[in-house]
Amino acid sequence: MDILLFLIPLAITLGLVGLWAFIWALKSGQFDDLEGEANRILFDDDDEPLS
Repeated sequence: MDILLFLIPLAITLGLVGLWAFIWALKSGQFDDLEGEANRILFDDDDEPLS
């Protein structure tokens, strides 16, 4: 039973850290252009010849 005095605050703290990281990612623009990065790998933008 004494372990709950340690585990409950730990779980709340980890939850708040995860929420803070998600909000930080939203504000810093991590989720702005999901399609652009997915499509960028398909196209080769190098203008140099291969030979």
